[in-house]
Parts: sequence; C-alpha cells; structure tokens
Amino acid sequence: MSEKKKNMRGRRTVGANKKPQSLLEVEDIEDATFFSKDETHQLRLSLLNWYDLNRRDLPWRSHLREDEEKQEEEEEEEVERKAYGVWVSEVMLQQTRVQTVIAYYNRWMQKWPTIYHLAQASLEEVNEMWAGLGYYRRARFLLEGAKKVVAEGGKIPKVASMLRKIPGIGDYTSGAIASIAFKEVVPVVDGNVVRVIARLRAVSANPKESATVKRFWKLAAQLVDPVRPGDFNQALMELGATVCTPLNPSCSSCPASEFCQALSNAKHDSEVAVTDYPVKGVKVKQRCDFSAVCVVELLGAEALLDKNQSISKFILVKRPEEGLLAGLWEFPSVLLDGETVPSTRREAMNSFLKANFKIDVRKTCNIVLREDIGEFVHIFSHIRLKLYVELLVLQCKEGGEDDLFKSPDNKPTWKCVYSNALSGMGLTTSVRKVYNMVQNFKQKALPSKHVPTKKRTRTAQRS
Repeated sequence: MSEKKKNMRGRRTVGANKKPQSLLEVEDIEDATFFSKDETHQLRLSLLNWYDLNRRDLPWRSHLREDEEKQEEEEEEEVERKAYGVWVSEVMLQQTRVQTVIAYYNRWMQKWPTIYHLAQASLEEVNEMWAGLGYYRRARFLLEGAKKVVAEGGKIPKVASMLRKIPGIGDYTSGAIASIAFKEVVPVVDGNVVRVIARLRAVSANPKESATVKRFWKLAAQLVDPVRPGDFNQALMELGATVCTPLNPSCSSCPASEFCQALSNAKHDSEVAVTDYPVKGVKVKQRCDFSAVCVVELLGAEALLDKNQSISKFILVKRPEEGLLAGLWEFPSVLLDGETVPSTRREAMNSFLKANFKIDVRKTCNIVLREDIGEFVHIFSHIRLKLYVELLVLQCKEGGEDDLFKSPDNKPTWKCVYSNALSGMGLTTSVRKVYNMVQNFKQKALPSKHVPTKKRTRTAQRS
C-alpha cells in the first residue's frame, strides 16, 4: 500500500562506526530466532484482543469476528461475494492509502457487485472507474482475473496456491483472500507486516533481499492464528498501519510492546531507535522524461471561441496496450529528447499531428488560438515526467472533419470528445491536471464576451 504514499519512512540507520551487538547482522538472517511457543500464543491473544477493540470500520471488512460467525455452513454465494470483495479491496490497497480507496471501493462494488458483473465489463469501463488510483496494471489484471475465474466455472479458488494461478494475484493477495474469505491458515506479508516483524525480532537485514523476504514469510506463518487466520492477518497489518508506523510508532499503546526486541534494544542503548528497523534500502534513482502535450480543441464551422464553450470537441489518443498507462486515454503527446525550447516542442507536435491525423496547422485548419499554458512534473514510481502543455484551438476549413483523420492504418486509436463529456470522463491524474490547466487558462485569459472565430483567427494565427 505504500508506493502511492511514496513511503517516506525516513528511518534512522545505525552508524558505521558503532553498531550495537544487539542488532541482528545481515548474514545472520537465516539464523533469526523464531518466536517461542509461549510468545506465539501471547502475541496471538494480544493482537486479536486489540484488533477486536480497535479495528477500523472499513467497507470490505466483516462486522463479525471469525469465531462469532454462524456455525452452520455459510451460503456459498455469500462466501464468494466476500472473497470477491476482499480481492478487489486488497488490489486497490496496494500502493494506495486506505482513505483514498474507500470511495473507489464503494463505487466499484455498486457498479460490479459480483465477479460475474465485473467479467462482463470492458477494459475501458474498468480504467474509467480506476482513474485516479494509479498503477493501472492492477485494474487490468483484476479484470483479466475475473474473466478467467468466470470462464472456468465462476468459483474463486479457496486456497492460496490455486489463487496464485490467477493473473495479477501473487503471494500477498492470495494469502489475504484465502485467509480472510476462506479461513485458510496462511500468512500475509506487506510493508506493514515487514515493519512489525522486523521490530519484534530486531531484524536489521535488508528487507528487500530475497533471503530476508523469505524469512519474514516464515516468521509470519509461525504467528498466524489457526482459528482466526483472517482476523489475525488483518490485525498485524492494522498494527503496522496505525500504531507501529514508520516514523512515529506509538510504543506505549502497542499490544505487542512487551515482545518487541527493537524497543528493548532502544531502552538499553541510547544510539538505537525503534525506527532503525527495518533498515532503509537504497532508493532507486528515477528516470527523467520530458513530454510535450497538446490539447487540441476543434470548433465547428460557426462556433465562437468562448470560455463557456461546451460544443467544442477535444482529441484524445489511446496509449499502446503495453507499457506505462497501457490502454488509457490522453491528449496528443510527444516524448522529447530532454528539456527543449518552445519552438522545438511545437515543431515536434506539428509533425505528430500531421503524420497521425492529417492536421496541418498551416493548410487544413485555421488556427484560432495557440498558447503555451504551463508545465508541471508528474511522479511515477520509477519516472519523473515533466510535461509542457499547450492549447491549440482549431477550426476546420471547408470540408469539415470528415477528411481530417483519414490517416494510415497504423495511426494511434483516437476519438473526439465533446467538452461537456470530457469533464465527466474518468481521466488519469496527469490528464485531468492538463485539462484543468486548460480550463483555468480559458477563464483567466479569454475575453468574457463571445468573440467571432474569424476575428480571433486573424489575430491569433501562428504556428
């Protein structure tokens, strides 16, 4: 759940000159002490009691404890519905804050209340519903997984090993679905669980290394409660999310503090802090990309340029089906070779529009307005993308738009969207920001009265 949060934990690392002997060395991770039977039993009791009293009321959680649920066999349909809800919520919660997910989850379940409903959806519908959550591969995999399950009989697998065969479901999501919905005694390990266990056992090994990751899974598997596996896994994650936090853990209110080796170390050595665990890995340097974005607005033959215009149309281009933001809609854009001057960006965009849409700003259209309206930086997990935004308002010459888009078959998929429809579309965060920049520019820069297009063209036409 931490990438969209940027997970800025800022943990203090132990200095190279003096490393307390109490810290577990990296090479000793395979010898990490497991929890004793008594510790395991007490931790289960403490965490479950704390969870029963303190868990957040979230729409994907059952209001009943697992040991309070009906003794008789639950209706199979209800179990399937619960499993589907857990699946959706856990996928949404990856890289995204809980408070952000709640509204998305509620809208999603209202539109697609069962896996059968979702399997009938199109990728475009799913992407629109997902817009703003980021990491859009999650949405595509969720749809592909639903279609696969329905095609194979419509029953969500009940064990983690079978769940992992579904597209987009890995160790974490399979463990969550299996334990929470079907009560399989399997662990889950996310960033919150890693942090809690690393502090409980004072593990200072790099949590990103494969050997360390395997050890965390083994430790989590030892702890999971055999009677209430789903509740226990949620308790462990809840503890990390609300109490055992990255920067300001509330050790005084932690139900596991008496078992916490990190806290014990901190009490006995002033140079050690609970937040030293887990160690902070080396941050991967982001790639810097640059892109020119052109918001192309098409006016009808008799249209007027006005800041309240609602009958104009905008060109949207569909991104390739593979790669970053696969299959999503955006305004025409061109990747640049680094930071460039406006004239270079404009030349690159002119070439793109002419090659893909036969939009020749000097021949096939009248330029009503063309302005650079700003720039901003959008951060992906591995890319720092700087976008230069311009608004290009065009009026087609005689012949209209019919011949405008007759370009080769290998052109990108595109569509024209009316202004009033565009404002209600599910757009990605960066595309929405571009659109808002355009709207703000119009409100501030364009005259308040209707301006005849031809007059505006004479004064604004340039390339």
